[in-house]
Amino acid sequence: MTHVRAALYLDFDNVFSGLYKLDPDMAVQFAEDPGSWLRRLATTATTATTADARRWLVLRCYLNLAGWVYRTDSGGEQTRLYFSKFRPSFVRAGFDVIDCPRYSSTKNAADIRIVVDAVDALSADTRYDEFVIASGDSDMTPLLQRLRRSDRRTMIVSPAEAAEAFTAIADQVLDSQHLLALVQGEPVDLDDEPDSEVREGLDDREITDAGDTPAFVEGEAYDVFRSIVTQEYTAATEPLNMAWLASRLRAQLGPSVSDSNWFGFGSFARAVASLSLPNLRMSQHLLWDTSRHQAPRAVTTTAPRVALPDPVERLSDQLDLPRMPQPWWPAIYRTLAQYAQSQRFNWTQCTSWARDHLREEGLPVSRNAVGFVVRGASFGGCPLHRQPPPTADEIAVAFVGNVLSRADAVEITFSEDEIATVQAWLGAPSANSSEQVGRTENPS
Repeated sequence: MTHVRAALYLDFDNVFSGLYKLDPDMAVQFAEDPGSWLRRLATTATTATTADARRWLVLRCYLNLAGWVYRTDSGGEQTRLYFSKFRPSFVRAGFDVIDCPRYSSTKNAADIRIVVDAVDALSADTRYDEFVIASGDSDMTPLLQRLRRSDRRTMIVSPAEAAEAFTAIADQVLDSQHLLALVQGEPVDLDDEPDSEVREGLDDREITDAGDTPAFVEGEAYDVFRSIVTQEYTAATEPLNMAWLASRLRAQLGPSVSDSNWFGFGSFARAVASLSLPNLRMSQHLLWDTSRHQAPRAVTTTAPRVALPDPVERLSDQLDLPRMPQPWWPAIYRTLAQYAQSQRFNWTQCTSWARDHLREEGLPVSRNAVGFVVRGASFGGCPLHRQPPPTADEIAVAFVGNVLSRADAVEITFSEDEIATVQAWLGAPSANSSEQVGRTENPS
């Protein structure tokens, strides 16, 4: 195997804070165990052939040791979680940790240090094939332009909605959904939503044979897998969400799932099929017992082509706002509110759960579109992990406010009538309630 000589520069404050707004538990996992996601990143979206993996010649983490975020403890009290807590984890993972104290109330030295170090690397004796910039700070756009002129490949890793001018220059972009999948050990698909391990080769058919039995089924992890799936299947009173079940098993079984690629079967669905559960039937997203459960209604998975009002069209072109019929937006907010009120928040489970429930209603909303709304609502000041859980109207107001804030940031100008058109199309409860949230923080 050949290797891609790679350099990774991580703006910890930027990436961790962005992840923390989306999913605090996954953000902490990202910071406490960087070695795990670093190993996965070595083979994610590699730059030449599928046989090539990254060899990390430079690993630098720029961290403000005095930085902190609020975290709610088990008693409901808010305490400060200091970034210094995570420094030993990055040292153990092989990172060169560079302290970047704040120069002002909003800015530290990480971005300029990354720029200087990356430019210095261009003149080093070693030729670096790829530069991985883990930050959503669009101030580093000139750096990517400089790397591009030197014919080096670049990857951006950012949980925030980075500016188009920043991401357009990079050869690869890992957004929040990809990064959270990387942290949790799930497949990262840059071309589509990362659901392939669940749905591969299955099309609403009965499972009768899983093929040859791999050697991994002799292990203890497979026995635990069998026990959990059998218990859930037997106790289920309705079809089971496969993405939710796969996520739970990954959390409980840990690296054994990734290391064996679902015990040698290659996908979660095929591993379930190997159990020969009685009367088992699967669709792309659900599994059920034909003797006990009513089969889920078949739905189309293709979104209709929809004509958008002009201001919404501009947002779709410049901010990648999903192209969806107007009635779908309130349905997404309502479904996300139902999830927040009934489940402990987890990004992967949330986006899968909401997508599947929407499709059961006959709305073929993609997981990427759901994630777009979750991310916008979070950066708009209404994260789904908030307590008390947000209502559908609160999610809508925060999301629409964030969309308009991002439009301001990239100098998309709207008249008052056009703003009203955007708010109406995206299902904001009212102009007044949108103003209460205001033009909220822009993560770029």
